[in-house]
Amino acid sequence: MTRTPRVLVSVAVAVLTGALLTGAGLAGAGPATDRLGAARVLAPAPPPAAPGPPRLRPVDGGPDFHARFADGLPVDPSYFPIGLWYQDVPDLTTARDDAAAGITTYVELTEGSDLDAVRRAGMSAIVSGPRPGPVTGWLLADEADMWAGPGEAPWTGSYPGQGEVCAPVEAPCGYTVQQTLLDQLPADGRLRFANYGKGVLFGMDDADAARFVNAYQDVVSVDAYWSTDGHLCGEGEGARLLGTEALDADRRLPDALCHRAANYGLMVDRVRSLVQPAGSRPVWAFVELGHPSTDDAEPSITAAQVRAAVWSSLVHEARGIVYFGHSFGGPCPTQHALRDPCYADVRATVTELHEQLRSLAPVLNAPTVDGATTVAGDVDVLTKYSGGDLHLLATATGEGASGATFRVGCAGDATVSVFGEQRSVPMTGGVFSDRFAGAGSTHVYEVPDGAGCRF
Repeated sequence: MTRTPRVLVSVAVAVLTGALLTGAGLAGAGPATDRLGAARVLAPAPPPAAPGPPRLRPVDGGPDFHARFADGLPVDPSYFPIGLWYQDVPDLTTARDDAAAGITTYVELTEGSDLDAVRRAGMSAIVSGPRPGPVTGWLLADEADMWAGPGEAPWTGSYPGQGEVCAPVEAPCGYTVQQTLLDQLPADGRLRFANYGKGVLFGMDDADAARFVNAYQDVVSVDAYWSTDGHLCGEGEGARLLGTEALDADRRLPDALCHRAANYGLMVDRVRSLVQPAGSRPVWAFVELGHPSTDDAEPSITAAQVRAAVWSSLVHEARGIVYFGHSFGGPCPTQHALRDPCYADVRATVTELHEQLRSLAPVLNAPTVDGATTVAGDVDVLTKYSGGDLHLLATATGEGASGATFRVGCAGDATVSVFGEQRSVPMTGGVFSDRFAGAGSTHVYEVPDGAGCRF
């Protein structure tokens, strides 16, 4: 079995299944309006309850996780992995063009790609099998949870579309698939990576999903394209993750709930909850860039939605981002969304976002502070401790403009800077308030000297 059919099948399975704004935040999702479009001025929420004693916790896998691998990804605190799924890189010019958009890592490449050019551009490559040139890690089967299922039946060696996958055909063999591919890789100490899909996310019980997450790879991700996949709104899919109480009369999730950016963070939560021991391996997030569906009637993701999905993933402690840059339908089919003029707005948005993430990489790689912060309002928040300061990464989850009040239990009075927005907010007794322009609107707050917090 050659690697090229394997990669093409992975993409086919994916097809079949599925500017900084002052005051508006890093992920400005538009003006502050209600559902009828009327502007609103919202009072901050009341102060939240006091949090418990704060505790420092290292990032998943630990700060030096990648140092354990031969030719691994950088361990410099100023580095944060931004990946791009399955691309063709024929030359140095192409690699440098992707690097200019902030991409650091290719997760799968065509067999004709120039791995030396990738390295010369300062980038890394995780690929599905040995080939000429430098590689950082090895990729196992994509979405094996979906097309092979949780089981140890024999694997025929075939992928979907190539004949029967498992023997007998009705017996699941996904564990066999991953173990077989793992055993075929060189014993060279390089990182192993695998991505899963809707099976791990909500289609199987925790024990079966946990085996996929823990048994085969060092870094794991799961993909589900909430902004563009209408199937996720059904009772048998997204409702299994988000809950059935929100289903409408047609047994579907409302679009505002189904297609919200906050669901990307919930995906990260789901996978992190399966990691054993807890926090022992990094979980990366997958975000689409264009129109992954072959159905032209499905929506294409917007630049603002991409940005919001990334922020939600980061606030929920994704340790890397991978973009799916293939559009199989919609107004502009392409295999390279970041290189296609049709998606110039998406490229501009993610390039700016990646510049922000480079500046924030030491914060993203710093210890998380558990129990320090509570918030009143429709906002998810992550607290980090870096360089002696506290950093609160906060992203709105509600539909419209909203206010939120934060309480840092160990802090006192301070002037809190808002990253990238040339403004500050006052904090009194560890409490401060701010407003968010809409779903996905994000602010990053810096509390100098932790305003007295000690760990």
